[in-house]
Amino acid sequence: MTACLLCGADHWDVVEPVVRDNRFASPGEWRVRACKSCGLWQTDPLPTDAQLIELYERHYNFGGEGETGSTWAKLRAAFFASPLYRLLLAVDGDVSFHTLRGAGRLLDVGCNEGRGLEIYAGNGFEAEGLELNRVAADAARNKGFVVYGVPIEELQPRAPYDVVVLSNVLEHALDPRAMLAAIRRHLAPGGRLCLSLPNAASALRARFGKDWINWHVPFHITHFSAERLSALLAESGFSVAAVRNVSPALWYAQSCIAAQFPDEPRRQRDPKRVIPLMLWALTGLAARRAAWNRSGRGDCLVIEATRA
Repeated sequence: MTACLLCGADHWDVVEPVVRDNRFASPGEWRVRACKSCGLWQTDPLPTDAQLIELYERHYNFGGEGETGSTWAKLRAAFFASPLYRLLLAVDGDVSFHTLRGAGRLLDVGCNEGRGLEIYAGNGFEAEGLELNRVAADAARNKGFVVYGVPIEELQPRAPYDVVVLSNVLEHALDPRAMLAAIRRHLAPGGRLCLSLPNAASALRARFGKDWINWHVPFHITHFSAERLSALLAESGFSVAAVRNVSPALWYAQSCIAAQFPDEPRRQRDPKRVIPLMLWALTGLAARRAAWNRSGRGDCLVIEATRA
């Protein structure tokens, strides 16, 4: 067993003994372990950098839909460009900071094909991106954006940023502490970090167990609670300004489908299955989801912090 990525300890409790990739069906089985010393949850065994590069290039094409010309991809692109998406953010919650407005320089880490960059630019920011997926990065550049293709630790921007967006990215890092240290270096004094990632203490994680969509092994390396993430941010030189919980309807829908069809992940991108489950989450489960969010058991942690 690899030592804890944050504290170096090697004493663990097993949270989930067998977890498979229920999004892309990449081969293998993993465990999720909890560090007895610092509380971090970690995927075991850890993939190597080379294994991750191969997995990302094979399975992550833009948003991971597998086929950029698929019906799912086309519908999703049209939806994000529509007023209905803004309505959904108001009702469902914003885990990508697409409602963030302001001015100054913004870096979107893991910008994919530039969908978020278009939104941030429209909201007033001078938006730039960082994306290691070469196909996605080129697509974002073709939209006119500056997009860097190097790890955040190697980035050399022309000037500091006022805002860095880290939306569902930190959990993918083999060294989350180094990633946060690099982001702090690239932020102007008092600059903001907008960070979101799955909540290891969520009610849906407890409900779905091994079928919870946000284990997302082996791509998700670490699994944070609000307490462990807040501690890491403080250790990394950030002052946490706000912590919110959001339980996206899409995540609920995908976990339901993963539990019902564990060996058929493509069904998670079938609009005929996804949309009715999302509508149920937005209506029939609205009160329950709100209660989870208030109690800290929502499916996603949304944190705003400033460079201390």
